[in-house]
Amino acid sequence: MKKIILIVLVTVLIYNYGISQSETYWSSGSEMIFSFATIDDNGSESGNIMRWAPVFNLQAMFNYDIGKNFGLFTGIAVRNVGYIYDNYTLIENEQEIIVKKKFRTYNLGVPIGIKLGNIKKMFFYGGYEFEMPFHYKEKTFRDEKKEKFSAWFSSRVEQFQHAFIVGIQFPHGANIKFKYYVSSFHNQNYTETSGSKPYEGLNSNIFYFSLNYNLFTPVKKYMKKDGGKEYF
Repeated sequence: MKKIILIVLVTVLIYNYGISQSETYWSSGSEMIFSFATIDDNGSESGNIMRWAPVFNLQAMFNYDIGKNFGLFTGIAVRNVGYIYDNYTLIENEQEIIVKKKFRTYNLGVPIGIKLGNIKKMFFYGGYEFEMPFHYKEKTFRDEKKEKFSAWFSSRVEQFQHAFIVGIQFPHGANIKFKYYVSSFHNQNYTETSGSKPYEGLNSNIFYFSLNYNLFTPVKKYMKKDGGKEYF
């Protein structure tokens, strides 16, 4: 009985200590994305080119730090995600023509994850992010000419995207993130009015590296003069 009471007391003390050390705050930051894709286009796996997307990628994080070395985060983000494929097969007049394509969507995302390490200096983080594409754009490059079209809430792509993230937060606000989308980018069952399926057999999973700044630094800190010194 004494052991049970002791365990309960220790648990309560640890819990109260954690609560007393906890902190909640909002942070925000932009994101510069360097994206690639693993592609399986009806058996062909070549043709991916790096895509650079410096804009518009905005993130707002709600942080719950439980002590100095562990924290949780969630939030909301808008980002420019896509890939370049220069081995796309276009069927025209019953002939196959190879063209370059650029695909991208603007996504609304909600991440959830954990932070491990010195929360105010350097730490690792990881988690999951749910995203919903809301604007689609496709560009076709052929014979030195460019064609493009775009659409809101297009069924050309999967309605929901699921991804895993890992990253490192460095002192002075610098941040590197890696993200992998387990969902295929395109809806392979999409059918045009002509009856053709332009993405049938095109299985592409995007992954990217990104550079971020002040992603987890409290807004109230760096908006004040010398307010963010403890994070540098």
